[in-house]
Amino acid sequence: MKHKTIAFIYAHPDDETFSSSYLIRQTVDEGHRVVLLTATRGDAGKTGRLGSMTPQELAARRERELEQAARILGIAEVRQLGLGDGKLKDVPAEELQKQIAEFIAHHNAEVVVTFPADGISGHKDHIVIHHVVNAVVFSGRTPTVQKLYYNQLGNYQSESSSVVKLEAGGYWEAKRLALQAHESQILSIERVFGDLGPEVPPHHRFEAFELAWERGVHFPPKTERSVWDDLL
Repeated sequence: MKHKTIAFIYAHPDDETFSSSYLIRQTVDEGHRVVLLTATRGDAGKTGRLGSMTPQELAARRERELEQAARILGIAEVRQLGLGDGKLKDVPAEELQKQIAEFIAHHNAEVVVTFPADGISGHKDHIVIHHVVNAVVFSGRTPTVQKLYYNQLGNYQSESSSVVKLEAGGYWEAKRLALQAHESQILSIERVFGDLGPEVPPHHRFEAFELAWERGVHFPPKTERSVWDDLL
């Protein structure tokens, strides 16, 4: 297969590592290209065990953490829009759509991955990104895109849509190291993943990706082995 590009569109630094590390690392190992856009710099988050920081200091810290995680996972390019963390609902939708569409078009991405409708965690920024990415892809503004996937929890199942599941296998080590790189978020990481030891946490053996759209068809009824299946 000709080498392809997959674009991950998320709200905050660390969203990519929490939800999509196995897919990112597998994609890179197979010779394809991964690019990442985050709408915010995560400056409204907590600092973990690093002590108090101003929003500006935390934004700079989280930017460095994201750069390190991206190197571990093999992400070719990261772009941060620098919009207000926790305030994406206040950004004009057309403005956000325009910037995301330009990012996808710049990289000629064939596959896009973003949040499902509930944002996984219910975070309002995640839900905004879900709707904005839908609007961009469904409108035809990014003609290179052939598929849109929603990342889901690893135990996610559907009787009506295709769900690609990736097993941790040898990818847990990369995910573990990338999670460790997001040091300011360590309390949230430990709450979800535990102590980040060498063994895969029982509830994180899989990542799941639901095919939401393929060349104009919403939730096509099919079975896939890979997000690369049936690409032109």
